Amino acid sequence: MDPRPGEDIRHGAARRQGPLVVIGDTLLDVDVEGEAERLCPDTPVPVVEVTAEQARPGGAGLAALLAARDGADVVLITAMGDDPDGRRLCGLLSAELDLVRLPLRGGTARKTRVRSRGQTLVRLDTGDGTARYAPTEAAARAVAGAGAVLVSDYGRGVARMARELLADADVPVVWDPHPRGAQPMPGCALLTPSEAEARMLCPSAYRDPDQAARRLVRELRARAVAVTMGAHGATLAVEGGPLTRVPPPVRAGAQDACGAGDRLAGAAALALRDGADAMEAVTIGVGEAAGFVERGGAAAVRVQEQRLGDRPRTALEVAELTRATGGRLIATGGCFDLLHAGHVSLLRRARALGDALVVCVNSDKSVRRLKGPDRPIVDVCDRVEVLRALGCVDAVLVFEEDTPARAIELLRPDVWVKGGDYEGEVLPESEVLGRFGAEIVVLSTLPGRSTTNLIREIQ
Repeated sequence: MDPRPGEDIRHGAARRQGPLVVIGDTLLDVDVEGEAERLCPDTPVPVVEVTAEQARPGGAGLAALLAARDGADVVLITAMGDDPDGRRLCGLLSAELDLVRLPLRGGTARKTRVRSRGQTLVRLDTGDGTARYAPTEAAARAVAGAGAVLVSDYGRGVARMARELLADADVPVVWDPHPRGAQPMPGCALLTPSEAEARMLCPSAYRDPDQAARRLVRELRARAVAVTMGAHGATLAVEGGPLTRVPPPVRAGAQDACGAGDRLAGAAALALRDGADAMEAVTIGVGEAAGFVERGGAAAVRVQEQRLGDRPRTALEVAELTRATGGRLIATGGCFDLLHAGHVSLLRRARALGDALVVCVNSDKSVRRLKGPDRPIVDVCDRVEVLRALGCVDAVLVFEEDTPARAIELLRPDVWVKGGDYEGEVLPESEVLGRFGAEIVVLSTLPGRSTTNLIREIQ
């Protein structure tokens, strides 16, 4: 990880294949929403009439979730306890990204905010859990296949394992530090401390964010340091380069900046993976963070919890429930014969586009008409069962026709997703989608993954 003399600061100058791997501490964040219109009669504190409760991942979990909702493949390496809050976190995350779980000593950390009309009245923190030092083979494999790594340190021990995991890694590393966490390792492509964190990292000589950014580049041997300054954007120091102020494209009027640092760090890490230099990556990160705060910050993040038996049984029930709750319905279609990693990647990214995903599957007769008499390899009952077992799939609808047009008319999705091999072609279902204004999104497919290739290899 140490920078080599004369090495280019454009650590991600060539696009790197592979997922974003997030290493860090995950918390359970719960917002209790209600109306506070009177004071308690026995003491002058507000009485909150609770109207709703929203749970979401916090810390590294939030950074990973937001990156996954950008359409990226994301692996989260984090410590989780086998307690109710830990199991709840798994349900919040497992449908949208890959989890590599490390053991946790103590209870899962939980932060509960009591809020009324957009304002936080009080925060209750529970859970003393810290990560046990136990990097696993699964964690090492995830890092070895990474396109970029984000270390999201929340001071509970996972980041201390990052040094061992990243010792031989040759990928861009973004390190988002914490005052109580591990010191970032040398050679990081980018550090993203807040002003308060920068002050803690150089306490004896702190004057201002600009000076702190330059000092941290030297002392921590980082390629670049962006000290984040809330509504004022960030100040960026680059190894061997000038200091630059990066203002936000919009000044967020909202007050809740919770999660903005996670959004910035994750977006910057994805940009470095995709070939951006430090300046481009921080500019993207600042812009995404400003938009995130403008849209309501972490309080506006909605995650459908996955609990055993709580999902509707039929595709139409899913569609009706999603519309009734103001959600965004995603649908996609295909044969899904011999389900493989390319299918799973597409379905996970499709689900991240909205609040529910319905998969429309060709019947056996429909597959034979499209693919020939030797297909499908797997009959429709088994194909449906395998798809239903995926956490990112909310329901499956089988159709008999050659195209899913009739199924689309029944579901009326907000978004119809197709794989990248259809890019540029006129879809047979375009006419029905256009009638009710559905959006068509084409997602890239994983190279080399196809049922045809699997059949060829088996033969």
